[in-house]
Amino acid sequence: MSDSPDEQAKTAAATPRGWLDAVLKLPNDSPQKTLIVAVALCLVCAVLVSSAAVLLRPLQLENAALDRKRNIVEVAGLLGSDGDVDAAFKRVEARVVDLETGEFAEGIDPARYDQRKAAKDPKRSSALPRDEDIAIISRRAQYATVYFVREGDAIRQVILPVHGYGLWSTLYGFLALKGDFRTVAGLKFYDHTETPGLGGEVDNPSWREKWDGKIALDESGKAIIEVIKGSVDATRPGAEHRVDGLAGATLTTRGVDNLLKFWLGENGFGPFLARMRKKEA
Repeated sequence: MSDSPDEQAKTAAATPRGWLDAVLKLPNDSPQKTLIVAVALCLVCAVLVSSAAVLLRPLQLENAALDRKRNIVEVAGLLGSDGDVDAAFKRVEARVVDLETGEFAEGIDPARYDQRKAAKDPKRSSALPRDEDIAIISRRAQYATVYFVREGDAIRQVILPVHGYGLWSTLYGFLALKGDFRTVAGLKFYDHTETPGLGGEVDNPSWREKWDGKIALDESGKAIIEVIKGSVDATRPGAEHRVDGLAGATLTTRGVDNLLKFWLGENGFGPFLARMRKKEA
């Protein structure tokens, strides 16, 4: 006995093709059809986006690593006119430092260690007391990666990763110190969302040039670098450790001043720099 037309329709709808035909036959203004199309579109887009993210992940990591290298060689003044970042970075030696002791940390690959991620992990970082958190970073990672530029056996520069809060965002950058571990060779911020034309002037080459040769620490190792409001009077005592503030950006200026004092102090790279000065003396 053959199936009735209704039973045949139900059987057809139970198959993938039959189900699709049943949906297509629904009126375009049908709520069921609208919902089904919307869900199907979301599923297709989700698959495409997820696939793209997975496929592009290696390229994203490669680009991030290249950008980090570029910022390091730029602040160290190593990038030549040919713009070959990898060639310039061959002159750089990366080491991981225990910020608590100032000693080099063994068994940690500098190429794989991510200080920003570690700072968010309670197992790999420590919370900062409010009165000591002048850079407003909340947590400090246990370890940090530093970079050396050598000439023979002598250390020409050391590049330190620094970060702290400005007006609207956390500024991430690199501070380069000369081989005496006291004198600034360069400062560069590579990640922030400060106001263009105001706090965003931390990217301005003319402002960055003002840092070269400034004294960041006194002979005892105390951080004395200071970003002031207004311009530095070169004829007055102390000008060698003061830098012009950013016009119209008081809070960003204060943020840069505070983050440098933090990272050059006892809670930052202070123990490491003291150890290096003693070693190189």
